[in-house]
Amino acid sequence: MAKPLTDQDRRKQISVRGLAGVENVSDLKTNFNRHLHFTLVKDRNVATKRDYYFALANTVRDHLVGRWIRTQQHYYEKDPKRVYYLSLEFYMGRTLQNTMVNLALENACDEATYQLGLDMEELQDIEEDAGLGNGGLGRLAACFLDSMASLGLAAYGYGIRYEFGIFNQKIVEGWQVEEADDWLRYGNPWEKARPEYMRPVHFYGRVEHTEEGVKWVDTQVVLALPYDTPVPGYRNNIVNTMRLWSAKAPCDFNLKDFNVGGYIQAVLDRNLAENISRVLYPNDNFFEGKELRLKQEYFVVAATLQDIIRRFKASKFGSTEFVRLDLASLPDKVAIQLNDTHPAMAIPELMRILVDVEKLTWVKAWDIVVRTCAYTNHTVLPEALERWPVDLFQNLLPRHLEIIYEINRRHLERIATLYPGDLDRMRRMSLIEEGDVKKINMAHLCIVGSHAVNGVARIHSEIIKDTFAAHLEETYKVKINPNSMFDVHVKRIHEYKRQLLNCLHIITLYNRGCLSIFFLPVLGKQIWIQSESESFLSSIRNQEGTEQVMDPQDRHDWRKGVWLKVFHYVLFLPFAYLLSIIYFLIRLPIFSKNKKQVIPHNTVSCFLKTFSIHVLNSSLVLIYLLCLQAAPGYHTAKMIIKLITSIGDVVNNDPMVGDRLKVIYLENYRVTLAEKVIPASDLSEQISTAGTEASGTGNMKFMLNGALTIGTMDGANVEMAEEAGEENLFIFGMRVPDVKAMDIKGYDAMSYYNRIPELKQAMDQISGGLFSPSQPDLFKDLVSMLMQHDRFKVFADYEEYIKCQERVSELYKDPKEWTKMVIHNIAGCGKFSSDRTISQYAREIWGMEPSLEKIAAPDDPR
Repeated sequence: MAKPLTDQDRRKQISVRGLAGVENVSDLKTNFNRHLHFTLVKDRNVATKRDYYFALANTVRDHLVGRWIRTQQHYYEKDPKRVYYLSLEFYMGRTLQNTMVNLALENACDEATYQLGLDMEELQDIEEDAGLGNGGLGRLAACFLDSMASLGLAAYGYGIRYEFGIFNQKIVEGWQVEEADDWLRYGNPWEKARPEYMRPVHFYGRVEHTEEGVKWVDTQVVLALPYDTPVPGYRNNIVNTMRLWSAKAPCDFNLKDFNVGGYIQAVLDRNLAENISRVLYPNDNFFEGKELRLKQEYFVVAATLQDIIRRFKASKFGSTEFVRLDLASLPDKVAIQLNDTHPAMAIPELMRILVDVEKLTWVKAWDIVVRTCAYTNHTVLPEALERWPVDLFQNLLPRHLEIIYEINRRHLERIATLYPGDLDRMRRMSLIEEGDVKKINMAHLCIVGSHAVNGVARIHSEIIKDTFAAHLEETYKVKINPNSMFDVHVKRIHEYKRQLLNCLHIITLYNRGCLSIFFLPVLGKQIWIQSESESFLSSIRNQEGTEQVMDPQDRHDWRKGVWLKVFHYVLFLPFAYLLSIIYFLIRLPIFSKNKKQVIPHNTVSCFLKTFSIHVLNSSLVLIYLLCLQAAPGYHTAKMIIKLITSIGDVVNNDPMVGDRLKVIYLENYRVTLAEKVIPASDLSEQISTAGTEASGTGNMKFMLNGALTIGTMDGANVEMAEEAGEENLFIFGMRVPDVKAMDIKGYDAMSYYNRIPELKQAMDQISGGLFSPSQPDLFKDLVSMLMQHDRFKVFADYEEYIKCQERVSELYKDPKEWTKMVIHNIAGCGKFSSDRTISQYAREIWGMEPSLEKIAAPDDPR
């Protein structure tokens, strides 16, 4: 948070964001005071800073409302095809600043708050992060909604309004401790409840087969209450909707039970129903077969499909009655995008509605479902794929189990006809996996029930085709698109490998006496690059014009200012101490069970920060800033966090090292923290075992913010190297053919341990208790895992990783060459914009045409 300004400082302050119109500023000040008085019932004598934030948020929201209503009117008038983006996570972060930018209000609001004697940055910092996601999957969904609005697509995001988002992380004595993220405790000024669109969702019960058709009876009902949040496009007057469902118990109340003392049980039953939307599962890609999770997945799908069909039938401007009753045209007006397998229940649920409710034949209903749905896969790691036990389905969703069985029966009949006698193929392609526990493979269900499938990077889509989807593509001719890449917001798979390599790297530097120079990592925010001049980019790639773009000294001075601000915000270090900081290294990954969380192989970023400031001791300082989060039930990830903090305890207190090497842990990583740290990045570590990473979460963000990449040839790194030139990235380690060859030969961690002295020394120090003297065996299991059960082959890339970091250090000594590489990276990152990605989705998958045309503003004549 920025240091509060004195009255004298405010009088001297000059607004530098731009000059705002006097009328706009005056109106904003009037509306600000109106909301403070009438909405918050406060005056300036008793109002708190939080009250001022809410007054500002409501003032900005006023500018959204007219555009929001006008947008929906426009859609009903034009009746375009609508796309529905279904995701169990939307990692939105903060809303205020993004809304001001998209509505072109930032300058006016900045000036208005200045004239009111308030600090804009201070007010922005008060807003709670809407942490309704665990990482890349949810952040991707949030950015896609923004791009869909900016490109004029009639789009709706559907998810769950979790009462508690991703947990708040605290570090206590070196261990991670989770606290509930009560992000709604002060209210949310951006959402609007819509009780008139509340929908019933059914669970349990039994299935009856009658002459009139199949009936699902004796069910338990939970009500889905929608909350709408506006999603403004970039200065085009379009405001789309994100609708999040909140679970509510039915309103009926058994008075008899109350009279006989059953009130407490009645209240408890209501709480059980509302638990569905109580909390976000704290892990986005490790499958745990919990009943509550399956309830959440069906809850959002059932409510959403009712809403989609209601809107489809009544989609005529000025009409409140159903006017479109023939569902055969549903795929022409509706596109449903499934963000991973979490909303996979949309396929059997839509079949249930079409067959049981709308009375369509199976063949006709299945054709509608397939042409309507498309699926995005986020991981191919076996432990991350959803496989639901059949017994759980039988109890919770009996009718849907019947439908999935029938889908699978018809599917296998087709396979048997095409490949007679090939029982192994039938086993591999079946939606039902046989074994000790019979399970439903949700990824196979999504592929069979969709007309298009894509991964989050080209190499990921190719992996999907080469593994579990190849036979399905061949049989169904489903479109597995290798080009629909997810851009800057995709998930990391291998944090454990990345973090353990970081630990080994720090220990190696410690043992060398901090003589090496390394860098600092950062997670970045998305920026859309609109390249109006292809000739400019061409000149950059042809080694021309780089000197005119940015002088190395200018870049150096800008980075220096950014880092002073970052360290003041994050560390609250005295300014005098900041002046002595020369080199910084940051790690900002998030742990999840399906991610390789053990050695810094996929270090989010290492960055060398150089300030041309004369310091008293003239010594160079290397500071590692690390920010990791482990899923609450993931023991290995938590042990790695403890290892990092334990290494910090030793390194930071070693008098021989002094201030030349420091390890600092930043707790509670989130969108807002990333936005503050990202712009200071110089080097981004994107490391995974080749052939296993889906894409990467931070690599393209770093690239866009001017950070160079050190990493393996995997995930989106492949396409980044194509766009910027592999010579402008620091690529090291095994490639896919090398990994496959090692899998055949066998990976022997001990051979690397015995051959590389520095690696052996580091591992011996960890296992010998150097970093845990009071508990010498604390990290014994971690070491054992690396030595005997490491399927991600951490040691195999260690030596090349250290050598590559030394190359980085040498190049950084030449600011001119480094800056040229930075410019090449920035010039080549336009492909990774979510605007580009959504344009491709629209044309190739949804059958829609994006548009940059503005619609009329609310105060313009229609």
